[in-house]
Amino acid sequence: MTRRSVTLTTLLLVLFLLYSIAPAWFLLVSATKSTGDMYGTFGLWFADFHLWDNLREVLTYKDGLFLRWTWNSIVYSGVGAAGATIISVAAGYGLAKFDFRGRGALFAATIGASLLPGALLALPLYLLFSKIGLVGSVWSVLIPYFVNPFGVYLGRVYADSAVPTALLEAARIDGAGELRIFTRIGLRLMTTGAVTIFMLDFIGIWNNFFLPLFMLTGEDTFPVTLGLYAWNAQVLSARDMTSLVITGSLLSIIPLALFMFSLQKYWRSGILMGSLR
Repeated sequence: MTRRSVTLTTLLLVLFLLYSIAPAWFLLVSATKSTGDMYGTFGLWFADFHLWDNLREVLTYKDGLFLRWTWNSIVYSGVGAAGATIISVAAGYGLAKFDFRGRGALFAATIGASLLPGALLALPLYLLFSKIGLVGSVWSVLIPYFVNPFGVYLGRVYADSAVPTALLEAARIDGAGELRIFTRIGLRLMTTGAVTIFMLDFIGIWNNFFLPLFMLTGEDTFPVTLGLYAWNAQVLSARDMTSLVITGSLLSIIPLALFMFSLQKYWRSGILMGSLR
């Protein structure tokens, strides 16, 4: 590469880095300000330090409702991602290692379904769950989270890469059943892929907004995304909720950051394996 191309590439990467960091920096700076300073000072730099006051207000408002929302998000994301991972890994393994009629068409349909945006399915899912009387319950968001076509696609990719067919044939010759082969061999060899799928599902569910917006009605059942939106939407409230929304948004990032750091050794190798495939 020429010196000019290296300089241009570096400049573009720096600009992309600044563009990526700017929202988080704005969030951090704004969370340290009072409501008046938030409107009256430069948005990307600090003023009087009020972070501890803002944190106390967020955590104590309406008897700690924000903590309830955070716990709901952890439950929805953890249970939903766990269920989606099990289904995705099992389905991907089946598509990769079993030869049956219609396998290609089923895999094509899975890829096609993964291209549909989740927001497009929110209203049809609401109409479906209203028919069976589950709207407003936690199951109205958990059950749709269990189905992830993109996770099935990744499951097949990882099964093709990590599970040798010869090893499965040897286990069949030794008399092992298919369920035992999957749980004792396939699932263990696909651990990295399963963790990667779990991580992507967890983050996607945590940030999901439209499905809870359509399905949930009680404030106590809201995830943190919908709860912060509800605070922000209180335009007729006598209190300005901006500082609570900003500080709550900053707090909502912390569980995701801890989650990512705790699983980094898995998702790095998992993403690399998927890209090589």
